[in-house]
Amino acid sequence: MGYEKVELANVLIEALPYVNRFRGHKIVIKYGGNAMVNEDLKTSVMQDIHLMHSVGMHPILIHGGGPMISQMMDRLGKPSVFIEGLRVTDDETMEIAEMVLAGQVNPDIIGKLNHIGGRGVGLSGKDGNLIRAKKIEMMDNEGNSVDLGNVGEVVSVNQELIEELIRDGYIPVISSVGMDDDGQALNINADYVASAVAESIEADKFVLLTDVAGVFRDFNDAETLISRLSLSEIDNLIEENIILGGMLPKIQCVVEALKGGVAHAHIVDGRVQHSLLLEIFFDEGIGTMITH
Repeated sequence: MGYEKVELANVLIEALPYVNRFRGHKIVIKYGGNAMVNEDLKTSVMQDIHLMHSVGMHPILIHGGGPMISQMMDRLGKPSVFIEGLRVTDDETMEIAEMVLAGQVNPDIIGKLNHIGGRGVGLSGKDGNLIRAKKIEMMDNEGNSVDLGNVGEVVSVNQELIEELIRDGYIPVISSVGMDDDGQALNINADYVASAVAESIEADKFVLLTDVAGVFRDFNDAETLISRLSLSEIDNLIEENIILGGMLPKIQCVVEALKGGVAHAHIVDGRVQHSLLLEIFFDEGIGTMITH
């Protein structure tokens, strides 16, 4: 028992420099993947965020809820249609998406976070004009316009609202719905909302919780995980088809955030319990960190 206590003390000592270094820093976390579905992982993420906030960091959580939206649409007998990974969102689908994100997913996160002592505040991008957006204009290979319906991209973020909540000691939890100039709700990819929020508040860290361990030189070889990347290396990795598929849009979000003033970005495996703490508080980390 004595040895175990010494090991625990050593863990705390290793984490202490990072606690001191990042106290007062803003950390934007995109919450998604299996960590939103598995109950144990949900609890783990909420505990990590609560701990980060308790030691003086300022976490801001951004979430989507694609699988939950699809489940609700199935229950209502409405098919889900995707074009290049984006959900075609007619008016009815938008109503369902808002109902799920603002009425189910966001309150569930807030309930779990606050149950363990957190100070979470749930927000839609429509609240306080938090996320102003416009409809995405997509073209097919022949140059014809493709109508995705109420699918948007971020135009601006009301960073003053986020900063005010942080100053008052709250943890903003934001669902990925925006609003255009006509008051129409728009469904937005949560990765891009998180990137835009991180850029707008000049976050010190931007963390994407995903269902992969990070960026690999060879995805089939776990030993080839790239622990650190710089912006200057990313173009070459894309040209060499090392970064491709579903990782490509995530890397594009990271690049936009870093170029917009974010200090560091991390791609972290949300399937690992306490992955946020392991990546931020310890020397080795577990994912891929991208810097300038």
